[in-house]
Amino acid sequence: MHFGDGKSTPCRDVLPNQMPGCSDLNTSAFIHRMIQAEKPHLIVFTGDNIFGSDATDAVASLNAAFAPALSSNIPWAAVLGNHDQQSTLSREGVMKHIVGMKHSLSQLNPPGVNIIDGFGNYNLEVSGVEGSSLHNKSVLNLYFLDSGDYSTVPSIRGYGWIKPSQQFWFQRTSKRLRKAYMSNPEGQKSAAPGLAYFHIALREYASFDSSNFTGVKQEEGISSASVNSGFFTTMVEAGDVKAAFTGHDHLNDFCGELLGIHLCYAGGFGYHAYGKAGWARRARVVLATLEEREKGGWGEVKSIKTWKRLDDKHLTVIDAQVLWSKTSAGKLLLKYLLGHTLALVFLARYSGEQSALEHLRSVFHIILSASVSSDCLVLMDHSVVSCGNSMVF
Repeated sequence: MHFGDGKSTPCRDVLPNQMPGCSDLNTSAFIHRMIQAEKPHLIVFTGDNIFGSDATDAVASLNAAFAPALSSNIPWAAVLGNHDQQSTLSREGVMKHIVGMKHSLSQLNPPGVNIIDGFGNYNLEVSGVEGSSLHNKSVLNLYFLDSGDYSTVPSIRGYGWIKPSQQFWFQRTSKRLRKAYMSNPEGQKSAAPGLAYFHIALREYASFDSSNFTGVKQEEGISSASVNSGFFTTMVEAGDVKAAFTGHDHLNDFCGELLGIHLCYAGGFGYHAYGKAGWARRARVVLATLEEREKGGWGEVKSIKTWKRLDDKHLTVIDAQVLWSKTSAGKLLLKYLLGHTLALVFLARYSGEQSALEHLRSVFHIILSASVSSDCLVLMDHSVVSCGNSMVF
């Protein structure tokens, strides 16, 4: 939001005819419109909630920035960006204030964890529908992490990153949640999906071009840390995170899939934040849909979808896409089985190669032992790895 001092803080990068009277209050109005249009169950703020250098009083600015969420009586959560601590509160002080606000589900740090970098590392568990067989299990896991502000290592310049202590906490938390979900009673066959939220983009966000993402990429580069934290690899290894959402780069609003994880921006939201005149401020919506069972009950999350809304006259919806579906992993396995097996049958039938028939027999054994994680198929003999629509032999 880059919220400053409210009505006295002017807008940035808007058209000349929008400038008169444009201020932080335009940001607040956009939040109100989004809440009324979508009626969400949870609101997430991905950092730079206030623009510290233009916020005379951090407490007053935080209260004003989050006021639309508070007045809606909807639960909300937040992480810190690289500007939140530049006013009259320390980074820890800002997060403590956020934790204590009405309807906030934010946490200062995980309970029982004595050593962890940053402030605002926590997870939220979304339980199954009350009265259903999954009401005592978390069917959707939300991870929030502090990506820091700026490097504290003298020899490394630039932005901060998610540290090993935070990744260790994430690994332990993800493992615990996966085990609980797949254990009796009502043990499920695979882990519940997860979503991750932090402010500064990972270096892997630079892996995309216009051919393999949905949205736009208008920044000169990805404003990530100058070192690779390894957190993307950590998420891939855990296997439950299906999408990660960041702020920081205001002119990027794309979502791209890499190794089964969608890496997403939302695009600039706040009117005191830098933007692009004529390019509407925007916000991202995420929808997790539950599986409706035959007897009328509700089960696991069956799909996660997303779209964006523009702050224009009609709150226009753009770039709707599916981030994950429960059936995608099964379809991937079937695609490999059919494609690889039919190719071998053709080879055996028309070339008469005995080796092809022998390999065909082994394929069925390997397929039965295959593991599917994060929409990636890894065969037990490691002969093929398939992710999304690509296959590497």
